Formats: sequence, structure tokens, C-alpha cells
Amino acid sequence: MARTAAIGHQDYETVRVNDYFYVDKTDFIREWWDSGDIVTLITRPRRFGKTLNMSMTEKFFSVNYSGRSDLFEGMNIWKNERFRGLQGKYPVIALTFAGIKDQTYLSARESICRTIEELYNKYDFLLEGELLNEKEKDYYNKVTSGMDDSTAASALRSLSDYLCRYYGEKTIILLDEYDTPMQEAYINGYWEELAAFTRSMFNCTFKTNPYLERGLMTGITRVSKESIFSDLNNLEVVTTTVPKYETCFGFTGEEVRGALSEFDLSDRQQEVKFWYDGFTFGNISDIYNPWSIINYLRNKKAEPYWANTSSNSLAGKLIREGSARLKEDFQCLLAGGNVKTEIDEQIVYQQLDLDESAVWSLLLAGGYLKVKDVDTCQNGYEEWKKVYTLELTNFEVKVMFRYMVKGWFSQSASSYNEFIRALLAGDLEAMNEYMNRIAQSVFSFFDTSGDGKTAEPEKFYHGFVLGLLVELSDRYRLTSNRESGFGRYDVMLTPRKEGADAMIIEFKVFNPRREKTLEDAAENALKQIEEKNYAGELKAQGVPVGCIRRYGFAFCGKEVLIAGG
Repeated sequence: MARTAAIGHQDYETVRVNDYFYVDKTDFIREWWDSGDIVTLITRPRRFGKTLNMSMTEKFFSVNYSGRSDLFEGMNIWKNERFRGLQGKYPVIALTFAGIKDQTYLSARESICRTIEELYNKYDFLLEGELLNEKEKDYYNKVTSGMDDSTAASALRSLSDYLCRYYGEKTIILLDEYDTPMQEAYINGYWEELAAFTRSMFNCTFKTNPYLERGLMTGITRVSKESIFSDLNNLEVVTTTVPKYETCFGFTGEEVRGALSEFDLSDRQQEVKFWYDGFTFGNISDIYNPWSIINYLRNKKAEPYWANTSSNSLAGKLIREGSARLKEDFQCLLAGGNVKTEIDEQIVYQQLDLDESAVWSLLLAGGYLKVKDVDTCQNGYEEWKKVYTLELTNFEVKVMFRYMVKGWFSQSASSYNEFIRALLAGDLEAMNEYMNRIAQSVFSFFDTSGDGKTAEPEKFYHGFVLGLLVELSDRYRLTSNRESGFGRYDVMLTPRKEGADAMIIEFKVFNPRREKTLEDAAENALKQIEEKNYAGELKAQGVPVGCIRRYGFAFCGKEVLIAGG
């Protein structure tokens, strides 16, 4: 009889006591401990079992769970007699930053301090007796949600000292989702302040701490060493490209097949593979997201489960506010294509607005992209680099991003749908009406300059319209800024089925030095299509001249005029 596929449990004890569906990942304990690394940071995408593994590690080592062999009997770790002697041996400090998603620095700082205060409350028995002197007891009582920076920086180090004295063993410190506050800080504009605050805390906790037995951190991204780990030279970082712990997070293909068999769903293997396979950790290329698989076992139907959990706000922000080129590459990914770029696994948040490769690096770390291929390029002794070919991870991720694009236009969803219908029907009047309605409601939302102007307005409008056209990827092959004829067209829609009209779109931002009216700008766009022979590519593919539509999009602020047909 199949076990219960219970959803959302992140506490190892709860899962084991209730015999909920669980894939044995206890061998992580052996691999981590035998590595001998003093401080380890493991990065994996969200919903890949990081928190459950941290809970498992806490229950195994913590003195509070001494004698709880029932939690590990039958598991792989319990087959190793040497490790049976380590169960329940060490004091363990376990904390998580997963819930720290504040919109201001002060509230984020307070949330972190409150998390530490709650730990101190848990161990307030340390205040009894003479273990701590009066000065230490006074310091203990100063650890509150409003403590000063100096107290906050040394709080975890001091607590590990007190626990070491009490139990006679050095302390293990587990910090789950360390980078959640970092992502929120970037989104809400207080990155520098939070980075300075956490840098001091991490240095005291994980470097200058003689009472530390081992430290383990998990997160989605590897935040650059210069940002918050500048003083932490004893840190072992394990990203998704590193073979260490490659089968410890997520489900392997073999584990998924075993799960499907347990739930009498072996005939669904191809469907599950199409929707959810594609993550690569180390040298293992068929890793599945546990959240999606468990939901599938429970509901017995394929849906975008992982896509509908947590927040994709950072991924959405980076794409929505990115350059026209980034939007073009993103559209290519949605159409089944790939992107070639360099990757730096050390995420520098300050560069996300300036460096497109940093954006792709973050999306790769987040699990939205996978590596298809890696090329090593060398130019004599001057340059050596790796160029990664990236694709969307799987069909579930593709569905998620399509929902995301639709969400950008949710304030004017009816107008958006009408625009697409008008475009397909060639109804120029309706296209103008609905395009202007969309422009009025969302242009300020997309324009990130804050003053209603962009440094490169034509690229901004170009990217905006590409976002609208993403939904046509099933009907058309969308290309952008490609050479055709005697120049580069802005957007071309080539029909995937014979008989449908092809479309060429050219953008012009009204320039009063060149044009008198917005109509002139639209006509100039049409003239450019003809003079540069942009239709040459379509004609070469056998598209009849009568099936090629030409549109000139002219923009002036939030006013739009479309000409052609």
C-alpha cells in the first residue's frame, strides 16, 4: 500500500513519525560529515528539499534528540555503525531566514534580530546557575529584536559558546535560506545596508568562532564573496554545477520511477518526464523537483505545481525591467530556443541592472534554466572563458513564464486579448484603439527610469511589444533584430502553418526634429521596411508577397499610432 503523499511538510520528525511518503536522503549526513569542511554553503532552487534536509540534520546531531533512533532506523545512515554513535551528540543551533521578506531595511533587520531572540528564549535555562557570569547574563538579556549592531553580530557566536560550555561539545550551526532577505533587499532597494549588517554577523558566527564544530548554510543563490562573505575564507561552496551532494537534493530519475511504481502510476513515466525532468546537479542530468512530484503522486495529474508556489517576483522583475535584447532572448527561450552567455555563479546583485549575464546566472541558480552545453573559448594567452548554452528547464517552467507574461498585463487583460485578436484579423482601427489603452495603463509600469523617459525609448517599446507577442509563439516563429535584405528588421512573425499571413513590424519613436506628426513617424517606419527590403527573408522562404503584412508602430510618450497592413 502506498504511503500518504503529504504536501508541505518540512519537519523530518513529522514525516517519519507519520510514515508520509519520503525518499531517503539521510546519506547526505554521512557525505557532509565525512567531507570535513568546517563551513558549507549549498545552493539549490526553491522546493528542492533544503529545509527538510536541514531538519533531518538537526534531528540527527542534536542533543535534544538523543536516543531517537526511531527517526533513523531503516534509513541508509543507520546502516553505518560509526554514525549511530554520532546521533544526538552535539548542541545544534538551527535557524531559518525563509520568512524574512520585509520591504524596508529596518523591518528586515528587526526580523533577523527577532529570529535570534527566539533562539535565546529557547535556551534561557542557560541563565540558571553559575554557567554564565553576571556580564554574560546581562549580554544574554540584551539579545532582543531591538538590539544594537554589535550585539546582533556576535549573538550566534556567543550562544554557541554558552552551549559548548553546557554540553561539553562544540556547536553545530544550521542556517537555512540564508539569501531570502538578500533577494528582498535587492527588490526593495536596501541591499547595501543589509549586506553590511549580515557581513559582520556571518564573520563572527562562521569564521572567528572557536566554539563552532561545523556550519551548514543553504540558499538559492551564491551571493558574491565580496558582498557578504569577504572575511569568510573557510567557506566551501557547493552550487548546482558541483558534483558534491548531487543526489542529496531533489529526486533522481530512479527515485521518481520508484515513486510512480509505489503509487501504481508507472504508465505515466513519459508524462512526468516531459513536465518535470531537466534539472542538472553536478553530473546528474535527470533531477526532478520534489514538490512537483509529490503533488503529482497526490493528484495524479500534470500541472505547474512548482511554478505556483512561493514568489517569482525577482525573476519577473529582472525580465520585465530588462533590456530589449534580454526580452528578445527570453522570447527565444519560450519558443524552444536557447541563449549563449557567460555565467558567474557568484551573484553580484548590484550588477543585475547592468549585466545581462548576471541575470542569466541568477535564473540558472533559481532552476528556471538548465545548461545544455558548455564551450571553452581561448584567445591565445589573453582570454579564457566558458560560454554556456542555456534552455528553459522543462515544460513546467515554460508554463510558469507564460503565466508570468500574462500577469504583467493583468490590469488590462481584456485589452491585451483584443489586441492579439485584432492583430491576427488585420483590424488596424482596433489595433490602435487597444494598443493605446494598454499603453496608458502599463507603460509607466514597465518604464523603470522613474521619470517617464527611457535612455533608449525605441528599445523599450520594442521589448514591450515583444512581451505582448509572446502568446503567439505557438502560431508564429518570432524573430527580432535579424539581418534581412539591406538591414535589420525589428520584429518578424513567420507563420508556422501555410496560408497564414506573415508580419513585419518596425518601431519609430517620434522625433520632432525629423517629423512633424506621429503619422509621419509611422509612415517612415513603413518606408524603412520597403527601402531595406525586410520582406526578403520571407520571400526566400516561399511566403507569397500578398501574404506579407507590414506595420509601422510610432510612439510618443504613451501615445501610439500603428500604420500599414
